[in-house]
Amino acid sequence: MSEPLPRPRQVTMAGWMIVGGSVLVVATVFDTITSLNTLETRDAVAQFLSEPPGQGLGLDVSGALLVLQTVSMVAAGCAAVAAVLGFHVLRRHRGARLGVTVVAVPLFFTGMVTGGFLSSLVAASALLLWLAPARDWFDGVPARPSSEPARAGWPPEQAPPSPEQAPPSGSAAPPPGQVGAPAPRPHQGFGMQVAPAAVGVPVPRRRPAAVMWACVLTWVISGLAALMMALSALVIAVAPDLVFEELRRQNPGFGSEGVTDRAVQVATYVTAGVTVVWALAAAVLAVLVLRGTGWARIALLVSAITAGVTCLLASLASIVMVLPAFGCAVTFSLLLRPEVRAWFAGHDPMHP
Repeated sequence: MSEPLPRPRQVTMAGWMIVGGSVLVVATVFDTITSLNTLETRDAVAQFLSEPPGQGLGLDVSGALLVLQTVSMVAAGCAAVAAVLGFHVLRRHRGARLGVTVVAVPLFFTGMVTGGFLSSLVAASALLLWLAPARDWFDGVPARPSSEPARAGWPPEQAPPSPEQAPPSGSAAPPPGQVGAPAPRPHQGFGMQVAPAAVGVPVPRRRPAAVMWACVLTWVISGLAALMMALSALVIAVAPDLVFEELRRQNPGFGSEGVTDRAVQVATYVTAGVTVVWALAAAVLAVLVLRGTGWARIALLVSAITAGVTCLLASLASIVMVLPAFGCAVTFSLLLRPEVRAWFAGHDPMHP
């Protein structure tokens, strides 16, 4: 009888994040439902329905509250199912992995009524279950064992002789180049030995799937950010009167604090320019990362964490910014995976 495969840390982390996030979604939904009939909530809904885009929904306050209650209950139901499936995911149930992935889609959208953070966390965790090494674990593929030379700090092709292969005491060691002779360790620079970058982690010959996923996420997020900011700059350049009229209608106090229309235009142009340049640079870095360039990986890690923090701060004004923030977090975590570091070390011996 074969021994059970050890569960990867990626599956453990994703499974408990699904369970914990789903339980918190259920608790948050019930808190939201109990506050639907409060005066503050009714006033907020009434204000939303009196302005675009809520004005075009054709709902009154009671109808809108009923919709919110229905969506909240759907979110709670999906979260309850996801919590149960997440527990079975930890037990290597392939059907549970597929089920939690399917449930994560409606949970992601309906969970926006509770803020969207927890439902996005569950959806991102479900995505991690389809990446290596979680994918191999669910398929029953054992992880590649680390070789003894790698564990001892020697490259596989330059492994020291085993005790069985060592020459008898008193006999001369065979000269270099003959069978049983330990090959000299490589040196770099001023006589410093180059140790493996990831001791105990086999260097994969093929590019890990995590590298491709990180690059795809970078291209998607960068492309959307550049497109949205370019469109914003174009709209404010072509039809500034319409933009500022809408700003004053939504915020009657706009301009009373000394902020001029010209200042808003300039700020929009500068922000759009910086975002487009940043997005193009991140896209180029992703191409270099795909080719195994070590310094590009470090630069993309810095870009991802910076963009993620920026999006989190922007989510205080718009909850939609939580999505690119999670994309940046997933990209950052993928580029730090052990097999990714080992693959880059195989391309560049000086890679950290």
